[in-house]
Amino acid sequence: MSWGTELWDQFDNLEKHTQWGIDILEKYIKFVKERTEIELSYAKQLRNLSKKYQPKKNSKEEEEYRYTACKAFLSTLNEMNDYAGQHEVVSENLTSQILAGLARYVQELKQERKSHFHDGRKAQQHIETCWKQLESSKRRFERDCKEADRAQQYFEKMDADINVTKADVEKARQQAQVRHQMAEDSKADYSSILQKFNHEQREYYHTHIPHIFQKIQEMEERRIVRLGESMKTYAEVDRQVIPIIGKCLDGIVKAAECIDEKTDSQLVIEAYKSGFEPPGDIEFEDYTQPMKRTVSENSLSNSRGEGKAEPKFGGKPKGKLWPFIKKNKSPKQQKEPLSHRFNEFMTSKPKIHCFRSLKRGGAAPEDFSNLPPEQRRKKLQQKVDELNREIQKEMDQREAITKMKDVYLKNPQMGDPASLDHKLTEVIQNIDKLRLEAQKFEAWLAEVEGRLPARGEQRRQSGLYDAQPAPAVNNCAQARESSPDGSYTEEQSQESEVKVLATDFDDEFDDEEPLPAIGTCKALYTFDGQNEGTISVVEGETLYVIEEDKGDGWTRIRRNEDEEGYVPTSYVEVYLDKNAKGAKTYI
Repeated sequence: MSWGTELWDQFDNLEKHTQWGIDILEKYIKFVKERTEIELSYAKQLRNLSKKYQPKKNSKEEEEYRYTACKAFLSTLNEMNDYAGQHEVVSENLTSQILAGLARYVQELKQERKSHFHDGRKAQQHIETCWKQLESSKRRFERDCKEADRAQQYFEKMDADINVTKADVEKARQQAQVRHQMAEDSKADYSSILQKFNHEQREYYHTHIPHIFQKIQEMEERRIVRLGESMKTYAEVDRQVIPIIGKCLDGIVKAAECIDEKTDSQLVIEAYKSGFEPPGDIEFEDYTQPMKRTVSENSLSNSRGEGKAEPKFGGKPKGKLWPFIKKNKSPKQQKEPLSHRFNEFMTSKPKIHCFRSLKRGGAAPEDFSNLPPEQRRKKLQQKVDELNREIQKEMDQREAITKMKDVYLKNPQMGDPASLDHKLTEVIQNIDKLRLEAQKFEAWLAEVEGRLPARGEQRRQSGLYDAQPAPAVNNCAQARESSPDGSYTEEQSQESEVKVLATDFDDEFDDEEPLPAIGTCKALYTFDGQNEGTISVVEGETLYVIEEDKGDGWTRIRRNEDEEGYVPTSYVEVYLDKNAKGAKTYI
């Protein structure tokens, strides 16, 4: 099976077919190139997707990834990132193993094809030239033969005519002989050219064309083989990354199998456990003897009549009320003339600045006293661990500087030992500061751990009260610093201070009557209220609520007409009156 023998007369069709083969190869190259672009784009989109859902550093999302389900999701994101990397490997291998080689091969193939068909056209032109020579000699031989016949006929005619002179007959005879000789010469020339043409034609159809077409056939078969090899390589490139992709998928499955619902449930307990105990039983209040009914020492009436209730050591504390149980609205307090309030306000210690700092939600207290006990303990423990890590880091730095200083002492040419003294002193000072800070937080942690109930036993005893946690705001100056305007300083004159107080007084006491009570509350824990704008409460004490928690962790309460202030919301149980103005409605 050879194109040279089977397709000897299909030169033009072979030229079209080989061009089609090159077009097919270029089409495949374009297909592979677009596949590499798709793989790169897909890998980029996968990486962006993985990055989009990665937890942001130092954010709440990072804390959420403590749960096993979130850890599994994070592992899935990381595996998808590796999965994207394999698609990039596919793109790179397709480019290096297929595209680069095929692009060069196509150029070589075009040059080879051009050379073969150039040789074929050259052979065609040669045989066409020989054919033209043969036709020319044939026409000349034909013309000479006709001329010789006419000359012979003319001679015979002249020779038969008796009226023609002998000289004319001789001339006609000579002319006929010349024409016969020319015809013989043309015949010989035609015969020679014909033999040459036949030889060239045999060479053309049996040697030159078969040889050229055989080369073209071999070229086309190499193209087909190369295309098949490229397709195999295309499949192998994908097959090479399948094991790694399988490992990525196995990693996702393994991460999913590590999800533990019990562990996540325990983490929820650790994250939100307040450390408070459930409320106790509610005492029975006998209304059958209204005249002789004993008023509880911690009731609202007693608080109004006798002032601040004192803690009882040895007595049984009253049970706590559930948050969703509503109390009856307290009786309206007797109003005090506004002039008395104004005089007391102007002669009292300036509290408004600190009071407003608490109200506006200043910086969180350093000892986390605004949090429930269990959450406060966790925050303090985290702070202690963080400080210990910083101390260890500074100590490592001190050790490194000390070693460097020793090297400088032994080898002065390497550096001046005195140049490290300032840095060493600074590191030692940082260590001392961090240790003092750690001791402070450890003390607060010990205090909290001392007041929290131990696991499996009851810590709170009847009539015993623990010491109040560190204040929510250490002093008035801190509250001033956390105020939004930040314009207050201790160096302000008395005159400017009175002006600010008067302005704040106008804001707070526009009405002649004090703020109405919108409900009641019961103190769950003792609160000392040592800061400006706060009020002390005793566990179990019942007071009025005149302003709800605005989201800053503080609730404004009133004991009587002269005593009101803020307490941490987590230290009281609030019972709002749905009919009171400004109170929220709970369903």
